Amino acid sequence: MDMQEAQDRKEIESLFRKLKTAWDQGDEAAYGSCFTEDADYVTFQGEHLQGRKAISDSHKALWNSVLRGSTLEGEIKQIRFLSPETAVFHGLGVVKLRWQKQAPVKRDSINTNVVVKRNGHWVIAAFQNSRISPPGLMQKIFMKFSK
Repeated sequence: MDMQEAQDRKEIESLFRKLKTAWDQGDEAAYGSCFTEDADYVTFQGEHLQGRKAISDSHKALWNSVLRGSTLEGEIKQIRFLSPETAVFHGLGVVKLRWQKQAPVKRDSINTNVVVKRNGHWVIAAFQNSRISPPGLMQKIFMKFSK
């Protein structure tokens, strides 16, 4: 890994920390600033938000209601550079609600992020989040009979 890639990794990790801090503070403007103006954001429920404003507005509504006082825990598991100005990273994350001492494992998620370097700064162009869950009964049955 060369010096520039090492620096870019640090900046992407900093972006992830900024995203978590914005969540923890319920700051929709700071959260939105982590994304490109035309970013795509797919929630764990499959809702597709398009654009920084939609991402910010959606999170503001959540932080003003069901997710008030929640915190975001997580870490980047892997960063892969596709070019000097484009990378994909996978992060693990979970939301801890304000009354919880620990977030339930059943809410663990993995997210895929496409980040781009714009004006010397890394921002998220696409984000997709999925719950981590074991195979359900039907999947186990199908797997058993497909062998």
